[in-house]
Amino acid sequence: MQTAAVTPAHLRASVVAVPPLARDGSGKFSAAENSKIVRHLEAGGVTTLLYGGNANFYHIALSEYAGILGGLAEIAAENTLVTPSVGPAYGTMMDQAAVLRDFDFPTVMVLPQQGITTAGGVETGLRRFAEAFGKPVVVYIKHEGYTEPENVARLVADGVVSWVKYAIVREDTAKDDYLRALLDRVDPAIVVSGMGEQPAIIHLRDFALTGFTSGCVCVRPDLSAEMLRTLAAGDFDRAEEIRRIFEPLEDLRNAINPIRVLHDAVALAGLAETGPALPLLSNLDEKDREPVKNAALELLNR
Repeated sequence: MQTAAVTPAHLRASVVAVPPLARDGSGKFSAAENSKIVRHLEAGGVTTLLYGGNANFYHIALSEYAGILGGLAEIAAENTLVTPSVGPAYGTMMDQAAVLRDFDFPTVMVLPQQGITTAGGVETGLRRFAEAFGKPVVVYIKHEGYTEPENVARLVADGVVSWVKYAIVREDTAKDDYLRALLDRVDPAIVVSGMGEQPAIIHLRDFALTGFTSGCVCVRPDLSAEMLRTLAAGDFDRAEEIRRIFEPLEDLRNAINPIRVLHDAVALAGLAETGPALPLLSNLDEKDREPVKNAALELLNR
């Protein structure tokens, strides 16, 4: 596992994969099946892994946290960057900081809490966690009101931030006053598009973000990696062709549930047995399994 501090060069070099977390029949972390996912990603040229929402780190028990961290660190190749997550509750993340100090992860992502926060409170919480962790963190902006551009800018200026995952969904990706305000204050070289291939062209071309995260990359890492390269080269026509190939599976994720669809899609495509979903989520309903399987296999075999 790579342990060097994350730089913009790392974020430009690889799609940031956001994989599911495979569990065995009893619900425990499966080293063998998670290794299959990681090997598939690495073989496709993806060497940056972010274990967050798709891995359902929201509901991981503190009692299993160290074991999962150790398992992920062990299965990653020497040059693969692994970023786990903490939170979203403040008390949870502070307890997790003590566990993380026993590992060499260069950064972690703070999962966004929704509803019972203020921008000032989030800024304070991120500062306190980073101090306890001893390293800068990934700020995940997913909802309006969670934090404001000025809060993020202060955290960046004070060395609290490794990079920013930006994932507020807009009806029109090109019209985003919040993102414009953020980039007026924060270098886009540390801001990553956080919603997969679909908005990535606009985010990288029009807003100059440095890379993108993806869940569907777990099915076709080579194709997603090609999209990142074509965007860097300014070949937007080819990038658009690739975006459309990912669109059917992404449409199902948006229509049903992004985490649940990806978790089961990886298994239905035959890539790894991802096992039972961790509550408070559940696996796909029977009626959804066939369309997800067809879309995943179509993507895999394109």
